[in-house]
Amino acid sequence: MRSRAVFAAMLLAAAACAGAAERLKSGTFDPPRVAPEIVQKAADGREFRLSALRGKVVVLEFGYTTCQDVCPVSLNLLSQARTKLGDKLQVVFVTVDPERDTPEKLRSYLAQFDKSFIGLTGTPQQMAAIRQAYGITATKKMVEGSKTDYTMGHSSYLYFIDPQGKLRALMPFGRPADEIVHDVNILAQAR
Repeated sequence: MRSRAVFAAMLLAAAACAGAAERLKSGTFDPPRVAPEIVQKAADGREFRLSALRGKVVVLEFGYTTCQDVCPVSLNLLSQARTKLGDKLQVVFVTVDPERDTPEKLRSYLAQFDKSFIGLTGTPQQMAAIRQAYGITATKKMVEGSKTDYTMGHSSYLYFIDPQGKLRALMPFGRPADEIVHDVNILAQAR
């Protein structure tokens, strides 16, 4: 009888954990872990420290300003989500093309979507270290017929970091803004 009660309690606990993970529209990190720290100059010239954003949900997007397809779509969806969420959400855009993405270019580009978005750029080595910490790939692809023009093939996930600084979810490209809002609202309540 006692083993049945213990087994039932274990099933209820497992179901509760599964239910919490299923509530998110994104894929989850199980178990959640502290997001790798990022310390870098922001595009506005200020020192940026990811851990200073504790208390908010942070969404990291990795991309570049001359991206034609993926980055503007993701930033537009994040802008729509931020309009609904306000200060509950902080978007941080990390360039995968530091050779072309100067601070000025990054500031101007992000302002088209939302002036609150933080842009990060630096030396190729600094940005490679950040990409490596998050498992982001980025590959330069030369444009056919050009010796200087290129595009960047890169991972296109949104990384969700909860208010305690834990990496909690990973959303693939192109999910609707309402799914971003849904996940941010859940993560904003995470303890």
